Amino acid sequence: MNDGDAQRIDSASLTLLEDPGIKIEHEAVAALLRRRGARDGAEADVLRLPRGMVRECLEQCPHEVALTDLRGRPQVLSSTCEPLFWSCPGLNLWQRGTCRPFTLSDMAATARLLDRLENVHVVFGMSLEDIPPPARDVAGLNAMARSTSKHLRALCFSPDGAETMAQMRSVVGDHPWFSIGFTAHGPLRWTRLALEIFKRTAGKGIPTTVNGEPMAGVSGPITLAGSAAVGNAEILAGIVVNQWLEPGRPCIYNLGLAHTFDMKTSVAVTGGPENALFARMSAMMGRYYDLPSASWVSTEAMCPDAQAALEKMFGFHTHIESGVSAIWGVGQLESEMTFSPAQAVIDNEMISFVRRYRQGAEVTDDSIALDLCRSVGVGGSYLGERHTLEQFRSELFMPDILWRERRAKWESGGSLRLDERAEEIAAGLMAKEAEPALSDDQLQALDGMAREFIERARGG
Repeated sequence: MNDGDAQRIDSASLTLLEDPGIKIEHEAVAALLRRRGARDGAEADVLRLPRGMVRECLEQCPHEVALTDLRGRPQVLSSTCEPLFWSCPGLNLWQRGTCRPFTLSDMAATARLLDRLENVHVVFGMSLEDIPPPARDVAGLNAMARSTSKHLRALCFSPDGAETMAQMRSVVGDHPWFSIGFTAHGPLRWTRLALEIFKRTAGKGIPTTVNGEPMAGVSGPITLAGSAAVGNAEILAGIVVNQWLEPGRPCIYNLGLAHTFDMKTSVAVTGGPENALFARMSAMMGRYYDLPSASWVSTEAMCPDAQAALEKMFGFHTHIESGVSAIWGVGQLESEMTFSPAQAVIDNEMISFVRRYRQGAEVTDDSIALDLCRSVGVGGSYLGERHTLEQFRSELFMPDILWRERRAKWESGGSLRLDERAEEIAAGLMAKEAEPALSDDQLQALDGMAREFIERARGG
């Protein structure tokens, strides 16, 4: 994949936005786009977006997106940055051999775990079974803010919830400590829910991830390039909407949610080699538009088993290699339906493993150490040399959970598999109390806003 490929996908997407156009299921947003130059399409709610309009909005997009933690410390995403790793959204929790719906208390415990994993930079919200659906975003954001200092990626379940979260932003500070996002429900369609959420959160500098999610063979052509063209058109339309609602709004380009359809099982596939190619396309198009890119590392595995290891290790390696800016998926199982604390611990190790490989081997006079080789000579040992003491920590990968002891010690410790050791580590990390990143006054204010909103959602 090269600039020529990116140009062809871009051209095809712009042609689609002109004919047949994009469905905009929101009267006020559609009226805004018409005032800016969009023309009515052949069907109801369909607008044709001129190429010049799309180019103008792309030029308004910031090329860098700052994501701060709750203390205001920024990490900057760009089309060429080192990747930031995110956890994942989902519905269920897999823990100690059991899968069940995710709850509010699970959100707090999970955030405490992710706060202590060094390779996780962003904590994702989850669907919360014990909270009314319209309030799950507000309740989740509040729970995460109490349990981690890292940047928060809130889920959006309702326009009212999105608006309340936008109001909560000022309680913590005027910095982007949380971000949102939404996905086009294609092909070539943005729903009223998504557009109303974009509208109600506009004007506050809240970063948003604009997702295209074509399923090759179902909501996009079976060919990866064809689905990429459809998904890219959806993303470009989402960027146009966001830029007219809030000129200069930080946007993250996400074609990496694209997936395929298994023709034998009728399952949407997220952990196949094609998904890694979609991630590569997302990074390629992000660089083409000079916007940060996103994608997910996923697996169809039901538990932290060999399939999860195969698909996720391949995913992390290819995503990093492709230059994806924001990589989702730490802890993800079952095609993003389920979060596993043990898998999160394993994924954290996988990322460290791949990062060490990506560092390569430095070849310098010091690393070759020719004088040392002569000094040790034939049949000697380097174990006691100062060069070894000074260099081994930076040169060698030091795993946290991979087994490198003798069999006798493994057997005396219960012969635990990797996933079983990871379960124990995760449980210990989740049990530790969080170190608050916010003041008592801030926590109380967020609690009050969340409690009031949840009561309204319950009809109280």
